[in-house]
Amino acid sequence: MAEPRFLVTGGAGFIGSNLTAALVAAGEKVRVLDNLSTGRWAHLDGIPNQSQIERIEGDIRDAEAVAAGTVNVLDVARRQGVKRLVFAASSAAYGETPTLPKREDMAPQPLSPYAVTKLACEYYLKVFAELYGIETVSLRYFNVFGPNQTPDGAYAAAIPRFCDAALSGRPIEIFGDGEQSRDFCYVDNTVRANLLAAETKNKLVGQVINIAGGRRIELNALVRELAKHFGKDLAVEHVAPRPGDVRHSLADISRAHELIGYEPKIRWEDGLAPTIAYMRALRGEGPTEASRTMTTIRGVDR
Repeated sequence: MAEPRFLVTGGAGFIGSNLTAALVAAGEKVRVLDNLSTGRWAHLDGIPNQSQIERIEGDIRDAEAVAAGTVNVLDVARRQGVKRLVFAASSAAYGETPTLPKREDMAPQPLSPYAVTKLACEYYLKVFAELYGIETVSLRYFNVFGPNQTPDGAYAAAIPRFCDAALSGRPIEIFGDGEQSRDFCYVDNTVRANLLAAETKNKLVGQVINIAGGRRIELNALVRELAKHFGKDLAVEHVAPRPGDVRHSLADISRAHELIGYEPKIRWEDGLAPTIAYMRALRGEGPTEASRTMTTIRGVDR
């Protein structure tokens, strides 16, 4: 069988597992590299055609593991003659810039070590594209949510945290007054953006592209929308704001449309039901998470 055309790093995690499922559904063989620090092989178990998935447990910082996976970090990709590298960047690079929507030509103002790291990687991708001719692109994700995303950790995303609290009967904890807004993006949109970036005929030379829904919603309004799905009022507890959190987030996605043909196909409102179904499955209250994930991925419009 031919060697895989795609390597998905962190492919047992949230976005990576959804992307792997979409690639396999498209007939691709995929090599998945994950150190399993947060990812789980179980996220891949329900994908049909398991023979199309090669699993490698390792760390991208481990040179031997990277070499065994053929591609990953830029230097290995360059030496292996890889054509294109798509990087998962973050809207955190914008920081607390007051102007909305956020455009890629704005000066970055990262407010956290995580944001600084992501921004540094963007620069590396651009330099490698200019020096060595490997095609690169950085997709700045905005508030991605959906199946296979867990509510754990101090900086877990809002929607899985809110859903977990509602299912557990706990008050939903909101940092600050809840009037901060977010541009939520359902994971199928993000997966589709990666596929489009991988396949576009346009030359990629280290560009940065926003990937988002292009709409924003206040967190208090998000709770009201979730209450409709749960069929009951949801208790909320407001706590002190977190350092490093931005007040408002909204993406200009025109560059993504122009360069890779991206448009969000699924509204964030329509992504809540499958996300809640997945959260129920985690608690043993619904279908298995694998079957839920595959139902979602089959709906991706490439």
